[in-house]
Amino acid sequence: MSEPPVIPSPAVRAQILATEHWSLLGTRSTLWSEVMSRITIHLTVVSASLVVLALVAQTSGFGAPFRILSIGLASVALILGTLTAVRVMNASHDDSALILGMNRIRAAYVALDPGVAEYLVTSWGDDRAGLMRTYTMGLRRSTLSHVIGSTSMFVNVVNALVAGTLGALVANAAGASATVTAVVGSVCGLAYFGAWMEYGRRTFAEPGAGVTEPG
Repeated sequence: MSEPPVIPSPAVRAQILATEHWSLLGTRSTLWSEVMSRITIHLTVVSASLVVLALVAQTSGFGAPFRILSIGLASVALILGTLTAVRVMNASHDDSALILGMNRIRAAYVALDPGVAEYLVTSWGDDRAGLMRTYTMGLRRSTLSHVIGSTSMFVNVVNALVAGTLGALVANAAGASATVTAVVGSVCGLAYFGAWMEYGRRTFAEPGAGVTEPG
């Protein structure tokens, strides 16, 4: 006859939950540290490209060499920026999963001791409302404000500016007038930004996906 399973004491269960909680916190910290490093590298490349173009313009003017170099550097910056945006989007998913995991652990804390619920600032719900409550620390904040101030929005705005600049550079190199160059640049920037916003909307509208990333 098999022995009945040993039921751990509430203290042991709390210790196990706390260990898992700290593990998720450490993972989240490492995740955003890596993402911020990627963003810093991307912005450094963009800044360095502007410095290089300024030096080239001073030595050789705005002729064909400057145009070719500017198009090449803008293309590189846009590629790196797009890869960074993809990483930020993936990190947003991972971060949402980590937040929901910690919310469920808090729910276990509340189950062990219902009296601690009134002292918790963050949520113990594993739904969208609970996710947003944890992100905002219980404060009232509109979803629009959360999205506009997010890291994804920042990266996509920078990339859209680069995309618009690249489109304008290509149009100018092709001999387009100033008006046409401005229109092409604006359309390219807005098209890039709109495409990424639609991609983000569809991504976070999927069942089980998080709302937005904390930024």
